[in-house]
Amino acid sequence: MVELGELVLMSTTKNVLAEGIEIIGTIKFQNDMIIDGKVEGEIQSDKGTVTIGENARIKGDVRAGEVKMFGHVEGGIHAERCELKANSRLEGDITTKSLKMEEGALLSGKMQTGG
Repeated sequence: MVELGELVLMSTTKNVLAEGIEIIGTIKFQNDMIIDGKVEGEIQSDKGTVTIGENARIKGDVRAGEVKMFGHVEGGIHAERCELKANSRLEGDITTKSLKMEEGALLSGKMQTGG
């Protein structure tokens, strides 16, 4: 397990947090990020895309331009676009302009969409 105050990723390609990696702290990134490990803390990107893999377990808020969720988040999601894929699980509120939710996805919280 890695404890960080704040991790800033500025790669021009995809950043990957693989299964088996655990992070405590804030993750800030640009462009794209794939998370398949465990994160306890906030995930932030102004316009980037975060993909939360099916093995991912996130405890904290996710703020990004786009969120594609296959795994489990315990916290809020704030994004321009959000996709909750089948078997994903969100325990928290979601605020987004555009939401796509597949059959089998679970949302336990308030949802605010649009403008």
